[in-house]
Amino acid sequence: MKLDELQALERRYLMQTYRRAPVEFVRGEGALLWDSEGKEYLDFLAGISVCSVGHCHPAVVEAVREQAGKLMHVSNLFYTEPMVRLAERLSESSLGGRVFLSNSGTEANECAIKIARKKAHLRGVENPEIISFDRAFHGRTYGALAATPNLAENPALGPMLPGFRSVPFDEAGALRDAVYENTAAVMIEPIQGESGVYPLSEGTLLAAREACDETGALLILDEIQTGIGRTGSLWAYEQTPVRPDLLTSAKALGGGLPIGACIAGQDVSEVLEAGDHGSTFAGGAVASAGALAVLDLVDDPALLRRVRELGAGLRESLLAINGVAEVRGRGLMLGVGLSDGIDAAEVAAALLREGLIVNVPEPGTLRLLPPLMVDSAQIERAVAMIAESLLSYAVR
Repeated sequence: MKLDELQALERRYLMQTYRRAPVEFVRGEGALLWDSEGKEYLDFLAGISVCSVGHCHPAVVEAVREQAGKLMHVSNLFYTEPMVRLAERLSESSLGGRVFLSNSGTEANECAIKIARKKAHLRGVENPEIISFDRAFHGRTYGALAATPNLAENPALGPMLPGFRSVPFDEAGALRDAVYENTAAVMIEPIQGESGVYPLSEGTLLAAREACDETGALLILDEIQTGIGRTGSLWAYEQTPVRPDLLTSAKALGGGLPIGACIAGQDVSEVLEAGDHGSTFAGGAVASAGALAVLDLVDDPALLRRVRELGAGLRESLLAINGVAEVRGRGLMLGVGLSDGIDAAEVAAALLREGLIVNVPEPGTLRLLPPLMVDSAQIERAVAMIAESLLSYAVR
C-alpha cells in the first residue's frame, strides 16, 4: 500500500489526535529505521525514549518470541514467572518495596496517585491534594491529566479531577509554601521531558523531600522518560541527593512493548489492598519477558558509563554549532535550545527529509533521545546533519 493510500485511510478511520509526519516506517535495527521507499533514517527520538536498546534488539526479540510461543495471557488471577521476576528486578534495583505493573506510564502514575491519596486518608486527611510543577507532563488519563497543568487547562475536557494544584517550575520556595498538612504528595519529574528537557535543581529536589518528610506527604518521582538508563544511571534519582517514596517507570522498560510500573518504597508497599486497584493486561507474560531482557541489557555499569560519556561528548559537539544557544539535560536526554529566530519545527522537518529523526517539544528546542546503543560514528553523523541544517540560518 502506498503512503497516500495509508494517509487516506488514516484520515477516514483514525481519530485525528496526532499530526503524523508523511513517512511510513517498515523496518528498524539498532539506531536505524527504513521507510517504505527504502530510505534509511538515523533515529534520535527512539519512539520517544521507548526503543532505548535500539529497534528490534536481538535479545528482546528472542525473549518476546520465546514467551509468545509458550504463553501470552492468563490475567492477574494467576501466577506467571516473568511477572513476578520483573517485580523483583524492579524492586531490588530501586526502592526495595512492592511493585504494581501496568500497561503505560500514565497508568503507572494513576497508581501512584491512588496510593498517595489513600495514604493521606489513612492519616486523617479528608481532602488530599497533590502538588506538581507548571509545564509538567504526567499523562492523559484524568488523574495524571489533572497533574499536567497545561493540558488540564483545556475547558473542553473539564471538569478536572479535584485535589491538584501546580507551582512554578524549579522554585523551591513556592514548592515549600504549597506543601501543608493536607498535601498527599509532591509529584515531579527529575528532568521535565515533554516541556523541552529541563532538569530540576538539586535544591528544589531537596526542598521537596524535606517538605514531604515534615508533613507526611509522599514524594513521587515520575521517571517514565528519565528511567531505564536514559540519563546514565538506571534511575535518574540515583544522580541526585533524594530518594522518592514512589517511582514510576514505562517507555524504555518494554523495549517497544507497552508496559509500566509503579514501584513503592517499603513504607508504602502495603497501602493498596485487594480490590483497590487492578488491570486486565498488566504484567502480561510477553511484555514482562521483554522488560526483563531490557533490564539485562541496560542494568550494566559499563553501558551506563558509556551513556554518560557519549552524552557529554554529544553536548560538547552541539554547543560548538553556530545556531545552538544551549544544551540541557543529562546523559542521552538532551534539549537543544536554538538561537532566537530559528524555527525548530522547520529545522526538524528539514532533518527528517535528510534522514535524521528528532522532536520539537516546544518552540525553539530540538529534543534528542537516541538509543542508548548508538555509536560514536552515528553521533558524529547526527551532529553534522544538525550543523548543516542550521547553516542556512547563519547566512540569512
